[in-house]
Amino acid sequence: MKLLHTSDWHVGRAIRGRSRADEHRAVLAEIVDVAIDESVDMVIVAGDLFDTASPTPTAEKIVFQAIRDLATTGAEIIILAGNHDNPNRWQAIRRLVDGGNVHIVGTVTPPTRGGLLTFPALQTKVAVLPFVSRQHIVKAAHLMHRRADDHELAYQGHVSQIIDALTADFDATTVNIVTTHLTVANGAPQRGGGERDAHIFDYLLPPTIFPSSCTYVALGHLHQPHKLAAACPVWYSGSPLHLDFGEVERDNKVVLVVEAEPGLPATVREVALHTGRPLRTVRGTVEQVAARMDDVGDAHVRMVLTDGSRPGLADELRERFPTVVDVRVDRDADDDAADPDDWELEDFQRSPADLFAEYLADTDQVDEHVLALFGELWEAALAPDQA
Repeated sequence: MKLLHTSDWHVGRAIRGRSRADEHRAVLAEIVDVAIDESVDMVIVAGDLFDTASPTPTAEKIVFQAIRDLATTGAEIIILAGNHDNPNRWQAIRRLVDGGNVHIVGTVTPPTRGGLLTFPALQTKVAVLPFVSRQHIVKAAHLMHRRADDHELAYQGHVSQIIDALTADFDATTVNIVTTHLTVANGAPQRGGGERDAHIFDYLLPPTIFPSSCTYVALGHLHQPHKLAAACPVWYSGSPLHLDFGEVERDNKVVLVVEAEPGLPATVREVALHTGRPLRTVRGTVEQVAARMDDVGDAHVRMVLTDGSRPGLADELRERFPTVVDVRVDRDADDDAADPDDWELEDFQRSPADLFAEYLADTDQVDEHVLALFGELWEAALAPDQA
């Protein structure tokens, strides 16, 4: 069987206030074309189809049209909720598509109730595990009374138990796939992965949680495509668009085309996507960055100025170069020249977790237990209603 693996669409994400709806429409249409050209039997979208739990009607129209277009290819379409999605929204939509070739799993579901999908015609089983929040596994009391590594082990242990239950029926007579939306890494997550560093509170999971009986593991959550060292092929497909300037700069995003048969590891091939606009950072003096603008094409550009600023310069540069979305001053390069009137608002929009950690450091009160508990409370405040 042949599978197309994609994830982290983040439809609705703007860039410095500029809509990227047209880019999302184009790149999702390109993914549909890849599915057709490759004659895939299955498409997995491994979470974070939306950028927010309350998407706009425009974002919903883009995502639902893409799902409909993928479904018309005749492939089996598997969708799971990521941490940016509203799981209850997906569970509600699931009722509208039951019985077709679109399969949606919004919440953690036992294997007998939809957590394990079987496709006899394809000799394939797919274990589906949506994003699992810490607040539903590690309780506040544990955070307060156990060591930090104990918290991580508790999270890992519960997730491992879920995966063991979902994969218990895997054997050598079928293609066995796991898809989930979690932070999986051999050590620290790959830098430039695109997901915010505020997820330092998310506990890393080792690839060893996936059994060797897996033919392929399709991951979502980190935005750079990469393979993990494991007993079976474990891949992040990455996002189809460059989503933020923290990502490693690369010319093309990709989807993964996976070919698999029972009893053997899958083979994986990257297929480049060409319709999205890359993100580029141009650093130097005003004269230097202006001279380099011809080299960046239609990329969204962040200018980092090393020769200071003056009132109105950012607006002048954005007007002169329409692809520039962000202008900021490298204050380390020239602290005296940095004019607060010309700093971008984003300079002051650091995450609450970062601000709280800095406060604890400034007051010599750093405590991993307190930081972890703060992360739990902040996630609970922002998370969609799970009731």
